[in-house]
Amino acid sequence: MSKILYISSEAFPLVKTGGLGDVAGSLPVALLKNSQDVRLVIPAYKAVLDKIGRSKVRAEITYYNLTVKIIESRLPGSHVIIWLVDCPVLFDHPGGPYTDAQGDPWPDNAHRFALFCRAAVDMALNKLGLGWQPDIVHCNDWQTGLVPALLSLEPERPVTVFTIHNLAYQGLFDAQTFHDLQLPTELWHLDGLEFYGQLSFIKGGLAFADKITTVSPTYALEILQPAFGYGLDGLLTHRRTHLSGILNGIDEKHWNPGTDKHLRQPYNRRSLQKKGPNKLALQEELSLPIDTSIPMIGMVSRLVEQKGLELILPSLDTLMGLPLQLVILGTGVKAYEQQLRQVAARHEQQLKLIIGYDEALAHRIEAASDIYLMPSIFEPCGLNQLYSLCYGTLPIVTSVGGLADTVVDASDENIQQGSANGFILTDKTSKALINTVQRALRLYQQPDIWRQLQITAMSGNYSWQASAEHYIALYTEALSEQKVDH
Repeated sequence: MSKILYISSEAFPLVKTGGLGDVAGSLPVALLKNSQDVRLVIPAYKAVLDKIGRSKVRAEITYYNLTVKIIESRLPGSHVIIWLVDCPVLFDHPGGPYTDAQGDPWPDNAHRFALFCRAAVDMALNKLGLGWQPDIVHCNDWQTGLVPALLSLEPERPVTVFTIHNLAYQGLFDAQTFHDLQLPTELWHLDGLEFYGQLSFIKGGLAFADKITTVSPTYALEILQPAFGYGLDGLLTHRRTHLSGILNGIDEKHWNPGTDKHLRQPYNRRSLQKKGPNKLALQEELSLPIDTSIPMIGMVSRLVEQKGLELILPSLDTLMGLPLQLVILGTGVKAYEQQLRQVAARHEQQLKLIIGYDEALAHRIEAASDIYLMPSIFEPCGLNQLYSLCYGTLPIVTSVGGLADTVVDASDENIQQGSANGFILTDKTSKALINTVQRALRLYQQPDIWRQLQITAMSGNYSWQASAEHYIALYTEALSEQKVDH
């Protein structure tokens, strides 16, 4: 059994902006079920404090002349102990965890997450009187990147693991910020936190962690290439022997069509005929023509370039000439939202656009849809294609990152072998997207083949159990290497 300090800037159900929140809310729970001793650390945003149950203050310290409390509670719905870094001056902001209502980064983000990292480092070194010291410190994304860097200066320290959820977000600040944060001068160099004259939080994890992971095996290879490396491919190539990819799982307690309370009619792969009523219910809810035979395509996504909007938008008028319904739920770049609104206004009987995010509606879309649209330009792991597979909703994807690791194209050969579970674009173009949708629609007209594709999709193992076992093996390897080094 290892003692694991799991550090994240968000964790579902307390706070979530994307896949990181899902992972941080699920992996520690899975590790605990595998007999690991886990503590989860996140900032005490106001929204988090509003959601926790019983709690107690375990420590009080000062960083940057600010009083910080460490509050202990439990991650709701689990037995995982959670430590909240409470500093109202920095974390009691009215918008999201990283940005304001306009989507602009909080101007004090460097200060906020540097303080968060310093508190986590002191927990890792058992300096706060919490009576518990980890063997493993598992950090996630740029907001925690300073932790491996600061721990690297300690002669006796836990093993550090750093997981990249999306390399596009790096935590870059000007050089003066490095000095304002009073970071150790020995960390300011080309192989440290300096990145082309700027301070890079994520480099703290990439340069100093004992092990680096990504959230899918393919993404671990992609980020070694300039196209996906965002200027860090050289450093990652240098450290590639410490780099691996472990596919995310999904929380089957929340994403299971057989027990999903958000659905009109729960179903599983042995009762696929019960999937149909969910489509009828959503058609009625969204004022679409009610007909279970019309193929429905769903998309629940951030409306940003990464998610393939540059492929989707030029395709829409052609797609609207096909016998299908398209339901899109999401929010993102205002220009994309506006273009989608214009197309939806022209095709009210086929395209329904819901700007925003609604967790219950996301579940209903997954269950109601026959096909799921996810033509990402890059995708470190992706969770929605996993949800779709579980719900027998066949994904249309590009062959990148976690999509390439989880979706098997419905080619004739793969259908015959019984391995096909979705559709993969031949390249990242609007023409390829249209062709792939047309190919999916042709197979939809062959019910026996379609049902077999659905059963294959729903038969996969997408649980956190498998992922947790991979992480435990990685922790064990890192601990054994640390002993050899000593």
